Amino acid sequence: MLLRLAFRNSCKTCKYLRLVNYSQTLHSTTRHIKIQRQIKRHFRAVTGPLFHGDYEWQDPKSEDEVVNIVYIDKKGGRHKVRGKVGDNVMYLAHRHGIELEGACEASLACSTCHVYVQEDHLDHLPEPDEKEDDMLDMATFLKDNSRLGCQIILTKEMEGMELTLPQATRNFYVDGHVPEAH
Repeated sequence: MLLRLAFRNSCKTCKYLRLVNYSQTLHSTTRHIKIQRQIKRHFRAVTGPLFHGDYEWQDPKSEDEVVNIVYIDKKGGRHKVRGKVGDNVMYLAHRHGIELEGACEASLACSTCHVYVQEDHLDHLPEPDEKEDDMLDMATFLKDNSRLGCQIILTKEMEGMELTLPQATRNFYVDGHVPEAH
């Protein structure tokens, strides 16, 4: 079992952090055990948690889940990818080594995962929300079929969809930087 404690060390007001710090300074063994029990009560033990982007690293459980899509890179190379229903297009690209950056890790804070969606499949995507539209406004080479890859979640209707990567994206790196998945 894996026990994950998630809190910020800089948080001075967090009662859990104060309990941890207090329990570390105690000398009395019985009191220390009591405090440790209080701390464990507030955190859950989990097995195999999925972190941001981990779902895309799992293979489909059945053929009913499979969604085949094609990425077209900046040089025109076609990369056929076997995804599954529920996959995020950006993380799926990272899994298969396709240069779709995603600097903000799907938090809608950049436009580096900008892609062009094949016209035939635009109707299968939900309309972009206001935050996605705001980030797309910052994208270079914007077109009518532009979307952020981090906001495209695969469904069965997207079978055969082609996503084209633009010639460049806007980021703080200098020209010529080759992005790598985090």
